[in-house]
Amino acid sequence: MEALRRKIQQEAVGIGTEVVKVDMFLNHLIDVPLAREMGEEFSRRFDADDIDCILTVEASGIITALTTAMAMGDKPVIFAKKGERRNIGRDVYTAQVYSFTHQKENTIRVSRSYLKKGMRVLIIDDFLANGAALRGLIDIVRQAECTLVGCGICIEKGWQPGGRELRQQGIRVESLAIVKGIENGKVIV
Repeated sequence: MEALRRKIQQEAVGIGTEVVKVDMFLNHLIDVPLAREMGEEFSRRFDADDIDCILTVEASGIITALTTAMAMGDKPVIFAKKGERRNIGRDVYTAQVYSFTHQKENTIRVSRSYLKKGMRVLIIDDFLANGAALRGLIDIVRQAECTLVGCGICIEKGWQPGGRELRQQGIRVESLAIVKGIENGKVIV
């Protein structure tokens, strides 16, 4: 998606060789027109797939999941919550997910009453690096006996193995921008 690639080239900052800092438009300060355009692009790519709901993980994936859901005619959005919550109850699907950003393992949870057997699920997330978050969400989709339609990713770190490994497993992964690497603080798209 050209608008996202331009935004990354103009504003993203590389920290070391691993961190692509885009919080100035994607996941801290939100560029609303860009978020809307990303949702419309995911809708275009997945609209023919008869989606029942969109699944993401808190917190950074929620914005793009929501704009995608709106572009698809107001589909429901479910987000996996991190950690134990008294208000979600114990009747949940769970998966273990290592967070690259937070450098820790999280248990993500989705209430069984929201993700029902047979639903056609689209996963949306902001980043794909090693694929831990997607693998956890895919595990939850399988536990619920739902059909995974595919995964929509805003930014994929192309030098890390997550996207390649998921595609080799036959999972449809659609990334709006693929970052090739970081050179001297510059993010290469």
